[in-house]
Amino acid sequence: MADFLDLPTLFFLVLAVVILWRLRSVLGTRTGNEREPYNPYERKERRENREQGTENVINMPRREGGVEPPQHDAETRALKLESELERYAPADEEIRNTLKAMAEADPTFTPKSFLDGAVKAYEMIVSAFAEGDRKFLKTLLDKDVFDSFEGEITARESRGEKIDFTFVGFNDVKLVGAELDKRSAQVTVEFHAQVVSATRNPDGELIDGDEEAVVTIADEWTFARSVRSRDPNWKLVATNQLS
Repeated sequence: MADFLDLPTLFFLVLAVVILWRLRSVLGTRTGNEREPYNPYERKERRENREQGTENVINMPRREGGVEPPQHDAETRALKLESELERYAPADEEIRNTLKAMAEADPTFTPKSFLDGAVKAYEMIVSAFAEGDRKFLKTLLDKDVFDSFEGEITARESRGEKIDFTFVGFNDVKLVGAELDKRSAQVTVEFHAQVVSATRNPDGELIDGDEEAVVTIADEWTFARSVRSRDPNWKLVATNQLS
């Protein structure tokens, strides 16, 4: 027993107890300055906000009574609308007034957003017509216009003809008409588009167009939507080929 409790052994034993006590005092104590454990699935923005002390600080405009938007927002929208009217309908006061009435009736409507949608719709519709995609056309066309398009597709298919079609872009797009009444809103747009189109017979022979030539086509299309419906989508209700 005396050999076991010799001086060196006793020294190291006391040293081990002291070290364990110090580790426990450090590891078992929180200073309040520790960083939270890292969560690899937490959004980067949330981590940055927390580290900067800005978490959950979101500046939102107040709405008086929870209904009306702030006055400065209404003024901003009005100025934006006037700027877009000046750009997209500068010469026709009647069109300008009708578009303004549409924007007042539907805050989501702006001339720019409408034209952005119209140019996308035009490209998709002429491409779908060339491909004979009836299902897609039915979603964007009024019944009368769809019946007309579908009849031409059917006649083309009965002759065994196929169209090689590529949409290139637009030379010009402009608003040329607008109407608003208690039932519907209508906007007419003039498109000048560049395309490549070649029609071939069942034997693959070229019978119309040119697969290597870019040509300009001009159309006047009218889009409409019901002002009584919650559906915000516009449909093509009339077409007029200009050239």
